[in-house]
Amino acid sequence: MKAVGYTKSLPINDPESLIDIELPQPIATGRDLLVKIRAIAVNPVDYKIRQRIAPGEGETKVIGWDAVGEVVATGEAATQFKPGDTVYYAGDLNRQGSNAEYQLVDERIVGSKPKSLADAEAAALPLTTITAWEMLFEHLAIKQQSPDSTQKSDEVLLVVGAAGGVGSILVQIAKALTGATIIATASRESSQAWVKKQGADHVVDHTKPLQPQIEALGIGPVTHVASLTHTDSYFETYIELLAPFGKIALIDDPSTPLDVMKMKPKSLSLHIEFMYARSMFQTADMDEQGRLLSRVADLIDQGYIQTTAGKNLGTINAANLRAAHAELESGKSIGKIVLEGF
Repeated sequence: MKAVGYTKSLPINDPESLIDIELPQPIATGRDLLVKIRAIAVNPVDYKIRQRIAPGEGETKVIGWDAVGEVVATGEAATQFKPGDTVYYAGDLNRQGSNAEYQLVDERIVGSKPKSLADAEAAALPLTTITAWEMLFEHLAIKQQSPDSTQKSDEVLLVVGAAGGVGSILVQIAKALTGATIIATASRESSQAWVKKQGADHVVDHTKPLQPQIEALGIGPVTHVASLTHTDSYFETYIELLAPFGKIALIDDPSTPLDVMKMKPKSLSLHIEFMYARSMFQTADMDEQGRLLSRVADLIDQGYIQTTAGKNLGTINAANLRAAHAELESGKSIGKIVLEGF
């Protein structure tokens, strides 16, 4: 089967950083599905793994953690899907990724693809959807409500870095399923327009001091922070902004240590979201990820949530994936980068 991988960690402008390869087609056993890949998306985790984790001697590593495809075979213990089903998922960090024609994935972390979306549109969603859902409802514990409800809560959610992949879907889920007031940060005119389209109630510029901008909104103190980028730069500002007993959830890797004891006077809490924890440690509730993906697919098909695909770079090959990695590494992409077909 065709695949794209790498044999050593190299800068993305090196033509050997990602290469086209041929690999044997895997065989499904246990609770695995064998999926024929139709479309993928690219995430910051892809280039971080490529940069930091070199394959063993003589090995080729295949990355990629967002996919849409057709189930073509199932392991003997798999019961939730059958050949012919179209699915979407983010996969498992410990296994070969989705930059290949065929991939094995545990059925418990797989959802039914939204029927109303094209393959590439759906491929933009799994990893960021799982991350956003776990941040909002498991870590930040924001109150869920029916998507038909118009009731506002007293929760004020600040989303820092809202125009990226996670922010784009997190704002939509928060808008659809909570009564929180959503403050999104974005700096460029195009990214500000994007986050407003996703459903942000207010937009502030994260290149300027946040506190005076948020105070000027006159909506009261922030109760929850979804910190999606540069947490170390904003950490002390979060502590100033947050109401007592407020919560911060982060997904990035701060380059300097956070002085968490500064949170003590307000009894604030800090949460770290890592969507691979369930699959990496084979937790008893792994199937929560499959369930939430199918729930979000229903919300999409009902019109409450839209795809966050920002750019389609064409077919799945090494040259196009190198271009995708380069754009993500620039930090200027809006929404998700997708590719489809071999």
